[in-house]
Amino acid sequence: MKFDVLTLFPDMFNVLKESIIGRATRNKQIEIRITNIRDFSKDKHKKVDDTPYGGGAGMVLKPDVVYDAYVSIPKEKSAKVIYLSPQGKTLNQAKVEELAKEEHLILLCGHYEGIDQRVIDTIVDEEISIGDYVLTGGELPAMVLMDSVSRYVEGVLAKESVGEESFSEGLLEYPQYTRPEVFMGKKVPEVLLSGHHANIRKWRKEKSLFNTYQKRPELLQNRKLSEEEKLVIQRFKKESKEN
Repeated sequence: MKFDVLTLFPDMFNVLKESIIGRATRNKQIEIRITNIRDFSKDKHKKVDDTPYGGGAGMVLKPDVVYDAYVSIPKEKSAKVIYLSPQGKTLNQAKVEELAKEEHLILLCGHYEGIDQRVIDTIVDEEISIGDYVLTGGELPAMVLMDSVSRYVEGVLAKESVGEESFSEGLLEYPQYTRPEVFMGKKVPEVLLSGHHANIRKWRKEKSLFNTYQKRPELLQNRKLSEEEKLVIQRFKKESKEN
C-alpha cells in the first residue's frame, strides 16, 4: 500500500514514524511519501493562498499550486485521490476496509477556508470526513485515515488482531484483561481463567453484544441478529428493567 500526502505542514506527519505504522514503513509493508504543497508556489514569498472571489473571511488555497504538487507525484494507474474535508462522507469501518484494498491512495489536506473548487473537481475522486466537526486542516484526518487503513494491509497486524476488534463484525469489542489476576480487589472473570475455549468464545460474544447494547445501541439496528443474539439482547433488556 502506498500513501502520498499533499500538505502544507509535512512535519506534522513525523508522528507516523512511531509505533505500528512506523514499523510497517520500515518493513516496507506500507510506503508513505509527503509532498509539501508550498514547494510548488511560484511566488517569491512561497505564498500558496489568496482571498476568495465574492468576498468573505479567510484565504483559499490556489488551484495551480495544488495541481502542480499533485502532478509531481509518481502515480499508480489505480491511484485514488481523497480530499479530507468536513463535507465528505464520514469515515467508518466499512470504508476503511474498502480503502485497504486500494494500491495507492493520494491524500489531499486542505487548510484555511479550503481549496479552489476547480482543482477539487479536476483531481479528487472522493471526499472523506472523520466526523461532523471542523479542524484547522486536513492533516490530522489524513493521519487517522492512514492509521486505520494500514491496520488492514497484509502483514501489518496479525489477522486475529483485526478480526476480533470493535466494528469488525458491526459490534464493539469485549472487555480485555491481563495480569495481575487481582487488581484493587477486582478479579479477572473466572471464565477467562478456565481454559475452556468454547465458554470463553461465548462469554466474549455476549460481552461484545452487551457493550454494543449499552454504549452504541444504534449499531444493533443495522445488524442482522441471529436467534441466539436476539435472546441475549432480550436478556439484557430484562435485566436492565429489573435493575
